[in-house]
Amino acid sequence: MSNDVNGSAPLELWGGLECTINRVSDRYFSQMERNGHLERLDDIDRFASLGIRAVRYPVLWERTAPDGIDNADWSWSDARLTRLRDLGVEPIAGLVHHGSGPMHTSLVSPCFPEKLAEFAGAVARRYPWLAYYTPVNEPLTTARFSALSGVWYPHARSEQAFVRALLNQCRATVLAMRAIREVNPEAKLVQTDDLSRTYGTPEMAELVDFFNERRWLSWDLLCGMVGPEHALYGFMLTSGADPEELQWFRDNPCPPDIIGVNYYITSERWLDHRVERFPDSHVHEYKGVRHADMETARVLANPTRGIGPLLGEVWERYKLPVAITEAHIDAHREDQLRWLREIWQAAQSQRDAGADIRAVTVWALLGSYDWNCLVTACHGYYEPGPFDVRGAAPRPTAVADLMRRLSSGRKLDHPVLQGSGWWHRPGRFLCRPVAAPAVTASLSERQQARAPMPPILVAGASGALARAFAARCKARNLPCVLAGRDTMDATDPEAVERLIRQHQPWAIVNAAGCRPPAPGMTEVGQVEEQYRAHVAGAVVLALAAGRHGLPYQMFSSTAVLAGVEGPRDEAATPVPLDAFGHCQAEAERRVLGVNPGTLVVRSGQFFSADGDVGLLGQALASLRDGQPVALPQDLTLAPSYLPDLVDACLDLAVDGEQGIWHLSNHSGISAVDLVGRAASLLGLGAMLVQHDVDGEAVAPVLATRRGALLPPLDYALARFAAASQAAAVERRSVPRAGRG
Repeated sequence: MSNDVNGSAPLELWGGLECTINRVSDRYFSQMERNGHLERLDDIDRFASLGIRAVRYPVLWERTAPDGIDNADWSWSDARLTRLRDLGVEPIAGLVHHGSGPMHTSLVSPCFPEKLAEFAGAVARRYPWLAYYTPVNEPLTTARFSALSGVWYPHARSEQAFVRALLNQCRATVLAMRAIREVNPEAKLVQTDDLSRTYGTPEMAELVDFFNERRWLSWDLLCGMVGPEHALYGFMLTSGADPEELQWFRDNPCPPDIIGVNYYITSERWLDHRVERFPDSHVHEYKGVRHADMETARVLANPTRGIGPLLGEVWERYKLPVAITEAHIDAHREDQLRWLREIWQAAQSQRDAGADIRAVTVWALLGSYDWNCLVTACHGYYEPGPFDVRGAAPRPTAVADLMRRLSSGRKLDHPVLQGSGWWHRPGRFLCRPVAAPAVTASLSERQQARAPMPPILVAGASGALARAFAARCKARNLPCVLAGRDTMDATDPEAVERLIRQHQPWAIVNAAGCRPPAPGMTEVGQVEEQYRAHVAGAVVLALAAGRHGLPYQMFSSTAVLAGVEGPRDEAATPVPLDAFGHCQAEAERRVLGVNPGTLVVRSGQFFSADGDVGLLGQALASLRDGQPVALPQDLTLAPSYLPDLVDACLDLAVDGEQGIWHLSNHSGISAVDLVGRAASLLGLGAMLVQHDVDGEAVAPVLATRRGALLPPLDYALARFAAASQAAAVERRSVPRAGRG
């Protein structure tokens, strides 16, 4: 990590591990238990392989010394901090991360500051070589969630509790650094918090101004800037702060050596008095003012200028070195790349303008769990990061490759980077767009020239799978060319070559002929037709993709594993039992033989709101007509909701993944249960579905060791039902053509 004070050292890349241990009532939620890092020392080597100079790393109070310093267990930190040191990665030690300390204290407890300082001193004595610390992560944000909105312990909901929690955390930071510097006088404070910015209608000006002053409070307190002249001094006093304790911060300043700013798509907010224009979920009341509160990306007709100007505000206010200490977005992979590239460029731009910006930190190296509900429950909602931990071992994603390119100064040349992120695209709005020219980017900034993005070539234009690719590519700003038999015969190498030269794709997807077998497919003619569709065309496309160095995906199904005894995961040797399965197994074998870099996706029965797709769609169509549906009791399916399946396939294509992958929303469910659940959600009378009377457990038909990338079936069915109902309403609203 550079200590260059003249700003001549290059912008550094740092990493961060999502390590939150937050308390909800008497339950602790640990991200490291969820992401598996607690048990994997070799993660440290994975982090170092990204080229990062420093990593925000936990030495958490709640984990290390929950029962006091005398009973502290340092073994876990010993091994990991030593490995980081050996690999030349500078740890930035975090002592409390959205937590409230062990059970015997809390953010509003009078003993919190001294107790944390005691722990901090013990950390410094144990690791006297540690040079960088964040004693408390995001004190202002944590105070808001814990003491203002009451989401986390101690679940208070008042300005008084908020101010008390904020003062406690900031005092704890001062005392902790004092204790640390008694051991290591050169220790540096990296103080993080959310870099927010609020905008609004003129009617919301007072509240907007208040929020924009409040965002600085943790840094202002540490810098000794909160005195009678401060904009929120009166607010602090009326909210329970004592003048003497505010003076204490002025008498004992502890300015950060590096101000760490955390920036998310939700960090910039729009307040609007016209609540009727907004969804109820975004309507709030604060200080007696009823208003809508929404992230600017979802409401402003034109995007803001992003993090760049906000970095400038931080620099001008404090004139202290700045690092972006959390950069992450919950999005599909191409938008994760676009977001990180945009953050990096903004940091470079501010450096060029004279600001001392030291680093960009890619947050959540192992991803994060359930932040969509502020970690108040374990729903299993996972946001991947540079590594995806849903498989047997953490898997590097395209974000990891982008980090290696940033850290080594190599060209950022992934084709998807030529597209704009969702926060710039027309489909981002959750309400009627609001024009606010004073806070948005200029026309010239919004029209920065980009080279046209090459498309994905999808073979099989007429099928449900190809239509799903077209729909999801459009939603994700990934150009897509559908090639049906009228434009390309996949078995004709010359036709395939012509189309590749015409469209210059960056990836090829073979979605042709990927349908469940029709009953009774036993005749020679049918077998030959399937062989042509599944094997000959697949091999021609695989050879063409390999010749041009393009990622290639093809699809197979559970049929290739029908005769397998034991786990039916990606390592299982295919044992097909019917002609369809034999055709697909042969296609897999030959394609991987000529192009080992192929990604072979095995899935189960498709279902989609786009027509009566698969067994589920056909069964529901019968139920809509009031016809009973009889299903075999022993029929087991691994259902795949097409939008989920295609999203996962696109992510894997961006990642450059290869080999065999099993993708489904459920590893094995009886057809009776699947149809019954969907029918109940759609109000179609599940009683018409034949019931599974024995109730025996269903064996998985599509297990995975590479990671369950698709959401759980219940979540998929809920979205399928909502999309089906919306499609039905749309069909009814289309006027029929009249006669004559």
